[in-house]
Amino acid sequence: MSTSIADAKNLLDDLIARYSSRVDYLAIRLEESEGTDIFLRGDKIETLSEGVAIGGQVRACYRGGWGFASFNHLGTLSDRVEEAIAAARLVGEEETLLAPIEAIRDTCQMPISGIHPRQIPLADKKALCDRYTAILRGVDPRIATTSVRYADSAQRILLFTSEGTAIDQSWVDMEMRFAATARNGETVQTGRETTGSRKAYQDLTTLDDQVRGAAQRAVDALSLPTAQGNTYTVVIDPILTGLFVHEAFGHLSEADMAYENPDLLEVMTLGRRFGPPELQIFDGAAPPGHRGSYFYDDEGTPATTTQLIKDGILAGRLHSRETAGKLGEAPTGNARCLNYQYPPLVRMTNTWIERGNTPVKDLFTDIKKGVYARNWLGGMTNGEMFTFSAGEAWMIRNGKLAEPVRDVTLSGNVFSTLADIEAIGDDFYWDESGGCGKGGQNGLPVGCGGPSLRIRNVIVGGDAH
Repeated sequence: MSTSIADAKNLLDDLIARYSSRVDYLAIRLEESEGTDIFLRGDKIETLSEGVAIGGQVRACYRGGWGFASFNHLGTLSDRVEEAIAAARLVGEEETLLAPIEAIRDTCQMPISGIHPRQIPLADKKALCDRYTAILRGVDPRIATTSVRYADSAQRILLFTSEGTAIDQSWVDMEMRFAATARNGETVQTGRETTGSRKAYQDLTTLDDQVRGAAQRAVDALSLPTAQGNTYTVVIDPILTGLFVHEAFGHLSEADMAYENPDLLEVMTLGRRFGPPELQIFDGAAPPGHRGSYFYDDEGTPATTTQLIKDGILAGRLHSRETAGKLGEAPTGNARCLNYQYPPLVRMTNTWIERGNTPVKDLFTDIKKGVYARNWLGGMTNGEMFTFSAGEAWMIRNGKLAEPVRDVTLSGNVFSTLADIEAIGDDFYWDESGGCGKGGQNGLPVGCGGPSLRIRNVIVGGDAH
C-alpha cells in the first residue's frame, strides 16, 4: 500500500461514491503493518519472525443492521463492498442511529522521539532478548524457568467513509514482557514485568534493573510467609491502581456493555455517586505519548478526553458513534479495532485516576493492621467483581510497613471498593504495559495510571490460618 498510496486513496474515493447511496453508512479501512515478534523460553527460541500484513475491511450500515467484510487483496475490494452491503440490507430492520461527527480529511503520524524500531535489525532485537534472558537466569540458581517476549508493530491506516471522512493515520507500538519462576522444593514463585512504548526503541534497551527485579522478587518470595487471609484496609501502589481502574471500572464504562445490559445501564446511571468527592477518573486518547494515544479512532472520531467520574459522581462513559446515538450522548472517540480483521468495538484508550492531595507516607497512618500491595502478577474480572494478584506485599502494623508476605490477592466489588476509598495519594505513575482484550480482540495497546490509594474493607486472600 505504501508504494501506491495515491492510487489506493483514489480507489477508495471511487468505491465510496459508487456504493454509498445503497446504505445509510459505508466505511472502508485499509491497513498496512510491519512487525517483529520474538519469544524466548529459557534459551529456546519459540518465535522469531518479521512480517508485513496488508488488508482491509468494509463496514456498511442499513436500517440499523451492520455488514462486515475483510480482505487481503485490493483486487477483491469491490466484491467485499458488495458483500458488506448485502449483509447489512439483509439484517437491517430498525433505524440507523449514529451520533454525528464532522467529516475530516487529514494525514497524521504519531510522533516518535527516538529510533524507529523498524530501523533495528532482527539480530539486534534477538540479542536484546538474549541479554535480558541472561539477566533473569543470572539472579539466582533457583530460577527454574524464564521467558522474554519482544514485539513491535508499525501501522498505517486509511479510513474513507460515505460522510466525506478521509484519514491517513500511522503509528508505531512496542512491548516487552519478562517472567522468571523460582523453585525451592515444592514452593514455586513467579515474578513478572511488562513495559511498552510508542516513543522510541531506546525505551526498551535500558530495562536491566526492571528485569533483574522481576527475577529477584520471585527468589525472595520463596522464603516469605503467606499472608493471612482476612478483610483489611489496604494501600495499593500506582501500578495496581492503574490495573484496577482499567479492569474493574473501565470496562463497565464502555457503553456497548451498558447498552446491551439493562441492569448494568441502570447501575451506571449518570449522576450517581460512586466514590469520595476527591475521586476523578478519566479516559482518553488525546493525551500524547501513551500506548492508547491516537489522533482519530477507527470510525474517524477525533480523540478526546472523557471524564468518567467527577468529584466521585459518574459523569460520562465511553462511546462509539452507534452507542452514542442510541443513548443520546456525544461520541468520545473510543471505537477501536485490533486490526483489519475485526470491526471496531467500544474500547478504553488511556485510563487513569487523577492524583490526590494526601502525601504517600500519610496513607499508612492509623492503620493498625493492614496490607500494602505493589505491582501485579495477574487478575480477572467478572462483571462488577474483581480479583487481582499482587506482585509484592507487606503487612502494615501500627501505621508502618512490617514483614513482607507472599500470595496476596485482592478481591471485591468495584462499586463498593470505589466507595471505600479513604485517601488518594499525591503521587502518580503511567503504566504502559497494557494489552487489553475484548470480543476476541486481544492485545490492543492501552495505557493506565494513577496514584497510590488507601481502601478499607478489601478482601485479602492468603493463608486461612
